[in-house]
Amino acid sequence: MLDLHTIQMAEDRIKDAVRRTPCLRARFFHSPAVEHAPLSLKLECLQVSGSFKARGASNKVMSLSEKERARGLVTASGGNHGLGVAYAGRRAAAPVRVYLPASTPAAKAAKLERWGARIVLEGEVWDDANAAAQRAAEREGMTYVHPFADPAVMAGQGTVGLEILEQCAAVDTVLVSIGGGGLISGVATALKGSKPGVRVIGIEPSGAPTLKRSVEADRLVELEAITTDANSLAPRRSEQINLDIVRDRVDDIVLVEDDDMRDAARWLWFEMGLAIELSAGAALAALRTGAYRPDRDENLCAVVCGAGTDGLV
Repeated sequence: MLDLHTIQMAEDRIKDAVRRTPCLRARFFHSPAVEHAPLSLKLECLQVSGSFKARGASNKVMSLSEKERARGLVTASGGNHGLGVAYAGRRAAAPVRVYLPASTPAAKAAKLERWGARIVLEGEVWDDANAAAQRAAEREGMTYVHPFADPAVMAGQGTVGLEILEQCAAVDTVLVSIGGGGLISGVATALKGSKPGVRVIGIEPSGAPTLKRSVEADRLVELEAITTDANSLAPRRSEQINLDIVRDRVDDIVLVEDDDMRDAARWLWFEMGLAIELSAGAALAALRTGAYRPDRDENLCAVVCGAGTDGLV
């Protein structure tokens, strides 16, 4: 099971492979994201490869043996995890293949190729691409890297939480977007292990409430359909390890609409000149719409998880 010590070890392992991203107080803005509560933004959109995924992928790849890396790395991604694996594989001189669903933005597919990954389009959603990646790993003996249900990947993502506590020690509540649950599993474990009183709020698109439905049902639920454009937050099914951590360490999960994420992305572009993907607007959207309503003077931190331009269109 994932724990604080594992995340601290990951932080030491990857310290020279990833950026320590800024955690900036949201001040001097034309229109605040939230009234009467101080807000900081953890800008993982400035992370190498464009998102927090470089952390988990680097920790996983650096934990592998030379033989495991030499066999080649294979994964499935909506874009960001694939970019993280491509980056980590390039550093380790390991060949990388990434299976992508048809919903992947063309810009991310092109960026993957520039990082040296071989891309394969498979299926309509991430789950389809992931099944193909796992078949390839078994068939060809490649090393499969799961985007959210691997403890080494989650430990790498958890380093975001350690940095938040160092940069924003007075934080009361951290808001984190949820796809499969790897980021929030790692961040919640780091936060609760270091400062148990911190609240962790997850945000999912209303068109892909994968973990909210699972928590409510007290079992893994597979969604019949995905109706969000936020493709990196849109697996039909999470995994048991993520559900167990989320049930134990996440205080609540709220839902936001795609249009609200777009509004949040446009707000951040106007206020700070940062281009973020649609999925990265989820935490800000929860505050701007009141999906999460903080108390007066509650110290907030929203994780802005990835760069892109699909949030601006």
